This record gives sequence, C-alpha cells and structure tokens, in this order.
Amino acid sequence: MPTLPDRRRPQGARTRRAWWIALLLALPLCGHAAAPQPLRVMTFNVRLPVEADGVNRWENRKALMARVVAEADPDVFGTQELHREQGDDLVARLPRYAWFGRDRRGGQDDEHMGVFYRSDRLRVVESGDFWLSDTPGVPGSISWGHPYPRMVTWALFERIGDGRRFYLFNTHLPYRDEDEDARERGAKLILQRLRALPAGVPVVLTGDFNTTPASATHATLATMLHDAWTDAPEQEGPAATFHGFTGKPDRRIDWILQRGFEVERARTLTLHEDGRWPSDHFPVAAALRWPGQRSAARAAASR
Repeated sequence: MPTLPDRRRPQGARTRRAWWIALLLALPLCGHAAAPQPLRVMTFNVRLPVEADGVNRWENRKALMARVVAEADPDVFGTQELHREQGDDLVARLPRYAWFGRDRRGGQDDEHMGVFYRSDRLRVVESGDFWLSDTPGVPGSISWGHPYPRMVTWALFERIGDGRRFYLFNTHLPYRDEDEDARERGAKLILQRLRALPAGVPVVLTGDFNTTPASATHATLATMLHDAWTDAPEQEGPAATFHGFTGKPDRRIDWILQRGFEVERARTLTLHEDGRWPSDHFPVAAALRWPGQRSAARAAASR
C-alpha cells in the first residue's frame, strides 16, 4: 500500500505562521494608548412644570432639554425642581440614562433633587438622602425659618470602565433674600456629612444655591470644596446662570463644587431654539480628572 504524502506544514512555514499571529495579537498594544477620559458632571435647575409658565411650560421645553443633555453628554448630573413626570420624560428620550431620588416631602409627588447618570458608564454602589434641618433623617422636615423642605440626594458611584469611585451630592438651597442664615446652616450640615465619608474618595456637590459666590454660604463650602468654575483653566459661556427665560443671566447661583479632582474645563450651556430656553437657569458642566489622569492623558497623546 503506497505511503500517503505527509500533509503537515513544513517546520519553517509553521514558524512563520506563529510569528504572524503573534504580531497581529500585539498590534493593539503598539498603537497609541487611549487617554483616560475625564468625568463629565453637570448641574441643572430644570424649572418645575407649571401651567402658569405659558409658552415656557414643560410640554414646550422637554424636547429641547433632552437635546441639551444629549449634546453635553454628562456622565452624571444633578437636577433641582425636578418632578417625576419630567424625570421620566427625560429618560424616555435619553434611554442611556437612569435617574433616582425621593421628593422633598419623602415621596414622589413633589420636587426632587433627582440624580441622572449614564447607566452604561456608571453604577450606583449606594445612595440616599437627608434633609437640611435639625432632624436630617426626617423626610419633609423644615428648620431655620424657611418655608419649604430642603434636602440632599447623594450616591457613591463606580465607573464601569476602570472602577474609579466618587460621591455626588445634589441640593437646592432656600431662595429668599432673608434665608442666608438657613443657606449657611444647610451648607454646614452638608460639610458635616462630607467629613464622615471615607478618606481619599473624591466628592462632587452640585446644586442651585440661590446665592452668589460672594456669600457666606459659598465661603462656608469653600473651607472644604473647590468651585469648578473659578478653578477651571478653560471656561466657556457666561459666568451667571439664572436668567428667568430671558437668556440674559444676572447671577451665578448654580455651582459645581468638588474635592479630590483636577478641573479640566467648565462650561455654561446656553443652547436655545426659536427664542425658547430649556429652563429659566442655564446648566453648568465641568470635566474633572482624578489626580494623575492629566499627566497620563498628556503621556498618551505624546506617544
């Protein structure tokens, strides 16, 4: 019976094939390393839905507001004056986002400090809320002479891509001129909660603070936190944020404060359409980097 020819590849061919496979597998490692992405944060007073707003009522603003969020593409953002219908409208239009939070009475029918996040980028490790009063664990509690409950909704987030963690706290302080003492007391209570957090985990505080950076409230918070707008080497848009549906802001009352990050840039977003604005406040966005990320990004860009 004749001997069948040996169909195995010659040793040299097998060696060359193994070399090409190894080279192809190594190619991704030889290219430019991806620069670490900053954390994109935003604060947005969305203006509650009331019929008295006429042409500026929610039904006429929600598509534009969703567009603002989509174009800014924040990883996470804190809202103020949010009602449940507005939160649900936004995530229906922006399905990559989820949101959570109780309302200021402890239920779901009043104003929320709703926190939105990209669920494909971040996961919630834990979350909660507390009230800015002498009894912070009591839903709907009021102290210090202002007329409405004021609260904080917070969460510990973990970034899915690299496991980095940070806390986000979101609030809305009292609005009347005579409420500065209540605002300052609320700020002190927030700082008390921040001091109890684990050391080394960065923190972001977003909110409508209803006062300017020249206030005692800002000075109180500045004992622990840094103002992203003033720290940013790059700023875009007006500093002032409240404009009352005119597009002409007169006060900077919406802030992003942080501890443990480096601020890359800050923007006040002024997108509008046919004379209509998404809210009576401009949202503010900031790009934040964990310490060491900036140098890593520069190193990646130079490769």
